[in-house]
Amino acid sequence: MKNLTDEELMILVSEDNLDMMRILFERYHIRIFNFLLKMTNDRDASQDIAQEVFYKAIKYRKSYKKGKFSSWIYTIARNIFSDHYQSKKNKDQRLDEIEYKTEQEGSNGIEKDEIKEQLNQALKKLNKSDRELVIMSRYQGIKYQEIAEITGSTTGAVKTKVHRAIHKLKDHYLQNI
Repeated sequence: MKNLTDEELMILVSEDNLDMMRILFERYHIRIFNFLLKMTNDRDASQDIAQEVFYKAIKYRKSYKKGKFSSWIYTIARNIFSDHYQSKKNKDQRLDEIEYKTEQEGSNGIEKDEIKEQLNQALKKLNKSDRELVIMSRYQGIKYQEIAEITGSTTGAVKTKVHRAIHKLKDHYLQNI
């Protein structure tokens, strides 16, 4: 059964073969958790929300319309995240655990930590939508087309929004140094 596609597995789940959700959980729980962690910077909340994502996936399995499974599960994650943090939207949200690649030769661990912190501060200054796009495209490696499906937008619009968000991030970063 592990050689079935995500979509084939989810179709089986939607037909009440709930054992197949275990395979989908194994494939996606770390990705969903990491996405949520980067959005919340709260390990416990991310674990709770990730569990809720899979609970809702099982609960609403009949609503799966045989589209791309990853888009469907990320949409659930985004919706639960939005619901969970709607009341806390003004709360300071740090993103400590994002792994940034620094290609500066000769920089030691302290310098890399400073660069990481400056990038965290710059990422924090982005609005939720821009931060989410940067995280999905650059840190999660999700393709523009799939982000478009997740966000209910077009591929071209997503490309433009990601490009603009990256420029905003760069501007915020350069203000910090």
